[in-house]
Amino acid sequence: MKNTFLNKVKGLLIYTLIVSFAFLTTQVFSRSTSKEMIFITQQQQIKGKVTDENNTPISGASIQIKNTNIGTITDFDGSYSIEASTNDTLVFSALGYKAKEILVNNQTSLNITLDKDVTALGEVVVNAGYYNTTERERTGSISSVSAAQIEKQPVNNPLGAIQGYMPGVNIVQNTGVPGGGYNIEIRGRNFINGNTEPLYIVDGVPWGSQSLGVAELSAGINNANISPLNAISPTDIESIEVLKDADATAIYGSRGANGVVLITTKKGVEGKTQFKVNLSSSMGKVSHFLDLMKTPEYLELRREAVINDGYGTQLENSAYDFVWPDLKTWDQNRYTNWQKELIGGTAVRNLAQLSISGGSAQTQFLISGAYQKETTVFPGDANYKKYSLHSNINHVSKNERFTFNMTANYTKEYNQMPRTDLTRSAYTLPPNAPELYTEDGNINWENNTWDNPLAVLDDDYVAEINNLAANINLSYQLLPNLKLIGNLGYNNYQIASYRLLLSSSRNPSFGFTPEGYSSISTNDSSRDSWIIEPQVQWNKEWGDLKVNVLIGSTFQSQTTDQLVLNGTGFPNNSLINNIAAASDLEIRSSTNSVYNYQAFFGRVNFKVLDKYILNFTGRRDGSSRFGPGRQFGNFGAIGAAWLFTKEDFMPSDSMLSYGKLRGSYGTTGSDNIGDYQFLSTYNVTGYEYNGTLVLEPSGISNPLFGWEVNKKLEVALELGFIKDRILINTAWYQNRSSNQLVGIPLAATTGFTSLTGNLDATVQNTGWEIDLNTRNILNENFKWTTTFNISIPKSKLLAFPDIENSTFASTYVVGQPISIRKLYKATGVNPETGIYEFEDYNDDGVITSLEDRQWIEDLAPEFYGGLGNTFTYKNLSLNLLFQFKKQKAFNNYRQQAAPGLMQNASVSYLNRWQQPGDDTPLMIATSGLNYSLNPSRDQFRQSNMAVSDASFIRLRNATLNYTIPNQASEKFAVDVYLQGQNLWTLTNFDGPDPEHSSHIILPPLRQISLGAQFNF
Repeated sequence: MKNTFLNKVKGLLIYTLIVSFAFLTTQVFSRSTSKEMIFITQQQQIKGKVTDENNTPISGASIQIKNTNIGTITDFDGSYSIEASTNDTLVFSALGYKAKEILVNNQTSLNITLDKDVTALGEVVVNAGYYNTTERERTGSISSVSAAQIEKQPVNNPLGAIQGYMPGVNIVQNTGVPGGGYNIEIRGRNFINGNTEPLYIVDGVPWGSQSLGVAELSAGINNANISPLNAISPTDIESIEVLKDADATAIYGSRGANGVVLITTKKGVEGKTQFKVNLSSSMGKVSHFLDLMKTPEYLELRREAVINDGYGTQLENSAYDFVWPDLKTWDQNRYTNWQKELIGGTAVRNLAQLSISGGSAQTQFLISGAYQKETTVFPGDANYKKYSLHSNINHVSKNERFTFNMTANYTKEYNQMPRTDLTRSAYTLPPNAPELYTEDGNINWENNTWDNPLAVLDDDYVAEINNLAANINLSYQLLPNLKLIGNLGYNNYQIASYRLLLSSSRNPSFGFTPEGYSSISTNDSSRDSWIIEPQVQWNKEWGDLKVNVLIGSTFQSQTTDQLVLNGTGFPNNSLINNIAAASDLEIRSSTNSVYNYQAFFGRVNFKVLDKYILNFTGRRDGSSRFGPGRQFGNFGAIGAAWLFTKEDFMPSDSMLSYGKLRGSYGTTGSDNIGDYQFLSTYNVTGYEYNGTLVLEPSGISNPLFGWEVNKKLEVALELGFIKDRILINTAWYQNRSSNQLVGIPLAATTGFTSLTGNLDATVQNTGWEIDLNTRNILNENFKWTTTFNISIPKSKLLAFPDIENSTFASTYVVGQPISIRKLYKATGVNPETGIYEFEDYNDDGVITSLEDRQWIEDLAPEFYGGLGNTFTYKNLSLNLLFQFKKQKAFNNYRQQAAPGLMQNASVSYLNRWQQPGDDTPLMIATSGLNYSLNPSRDQFRQSNMAVSDASFIRLRNATLNYTIPNQASEKFAVDVYLQGQNLWTLTNFDGPDPEHSSHIILPPLRQISLGAQFNF
């Protein structure tokens, strides 16, 4: 890879400086802390710990002797130490919590629990990206998940930690294979091109979520989609905010059309140097096995199928042994449960993390390092490793006018997975298939009668990923009302992967040799990006009017390089790792692209009497992905809020303690189409003609397309009852996306499959979101809190002129969601012939794809949400999160429509047609050799019968945590926890998983984790 060595050296130097500086800071400020922050008197010493309602330590809480300036703050684990006299009163306080006053008397140990001050919502800071606001004063739609919730889940990807927690955010895991990613939709799918990826911002730096993996190298294991978000360790995250409506996202302009995900990592904490060690071990298993046929049932169905196809006499002829080995040469009494054999293993994940934090009131630091190793449920020793280093330094000058914040993250991933996912073989291999190994331990080919699924383990797939991200945020208070802000960020993402295909891993009957078959494919890719954002913030008050103005600009550049090579033909397999030894070398892909982005943005916020709030945001974006004259787009929004419970007409003793009506309207856009789509592009073929390198056209020019536009409208009502012990937020939204950027299909005679352009089509997403939080029981020893959210989305293709005459006629229907599937309507099995029949919509006597696929099924969720409960008794806490979803999905018939093929299937396939007059759901058994039956079975796979209800209620997450009391020293604490993920699912869906109906890719695993966290 180009500059790989230099980039690694550069990353190493950066981290050497960070670590050196941080440890120097540790020595200097750990000394100063003890002098500056603990005020010594000649009184008795009091020690203790400050926690919240969930028994989570509160770091940075203030402990002050009442009516004095003497005090201290809690350390990283919530512990403190202070000297006071017996008649002193200690005041315990923290931002967002109710203060407590405790008379010392003769007590030397005081453990304090602070209750969240939900009546002071205005003090709870919410990260809105370019600015901070509060829960009470925000005018936009922002959902948030804290570190306390994220840390309770044994997940590798930040998106896995917010599943079920946020209304309007639908997240589905792609695969149970380590390193895989997630699909996310924020308030539905806005664009026809299928892109639903939001903008990810990590500590102020845009984070590319698109993998640079190559699908042909991974051959179906889904590692081509190794998510770059895996580089962000969930244990390093302080909070995740999701911005949804126009008011919250318009300041991000074209980048916020699908929403914005803000990830904030942990920062240094003021106090004495603290050490935290987190050790955990997890076990993962496939949560559900299909009820497949045993050997007698399978063989009965197979023989019947061969006879039905007219080959009954050939079954007695040994000359046809090779056609039906399962019926003739394989052991007729053997039974292997291939699900347990191929995907029934235990995936083990071990995690070790050490963090060091501390500093003075002026400078704080944090260094965190982690190592993780995870195996798979497949046979063999495939594994995924991750090394991560997270560091942060905060500094504020003595006069508090200058602030400096630097965060850096470095992650190295090593992913060595099987080249092929064995899930399909686990579900479809005949139950009497041969043994995997011979008696002497070699791969068993059973006289070349089958393809041994474990042979692919001899092949090799390895991906090595390096990710470096750094951010510096500077601010200077130039005048009392004027602040200058600078945000600088850098991100380098590299992936080097290769795939080996060996002749020795193929059935010997094919006669493959290293010279003719063995190959190596390599992918060397990198993505380099930087961002600079100067900003000016101005605040002013005139009596009851407060004005906040933010003006800034963005300069961003991203460079992507990719080189994919394929070498074929080697003298022997021992030389296959040396691509120079290949007899045929081909350049599969060679790409170098540059993306430049520039923007100017602004925000003006007005507050009148602290109860009327008006927020204006605007942005002008410029993108290099559009042609001349179309590179700039304007986006903006207006948001308003009315805190009506502050009005004089509201009684002070009302059960309604908090009420806010808010709304917003605005536009965002999208340029997510890839680079150079407006130009004619060419690919390097890897071949030469008369010594000249041959190029081939890869894209056709269209300089006329422009920005996609998403218009967003929202109205919301937020209420609090009984001193805010019950909080409920209800929102209705409407998003309309137009000027759709898609690949418009072209005729084959043009030499191109599609042309990038704008479609005059409009997609509308509407929906309701409800978010409920209650504090049910709050007493000294026992606490019970509940969270509930539900989303009810609706989608519609509002307009698409002349769709009937376009190539999209077979996919979309005006007035229907864009998530629909147009299918045949199966009317059942003909009782006389045993063949599937379908509704002939145009009555022409022939079932054809375009005219008769008119049955519509919507596969988007009807509603979804989550229900969480937290129970705390003294030092013991239990957290439960149930996720639910109402939806439809493809079932087993999508994979296999006819009984009798040479592959196993559900026992339900025994209910097939056998003789005239039978009324059955499945057709006549066929071995696949009666080709006249193929059209019927293929159409059945694309019919309404291949869709069924896939609704579910799932125990998504459960955590049991116990803090071990340490009487000897309050400075040392141990938390022991037991975590579970995907533990239990209630569903009627007959498939691998209701959210993952594919029989080809490994479904998400059930995870159980045991761990301990040591704080000292």
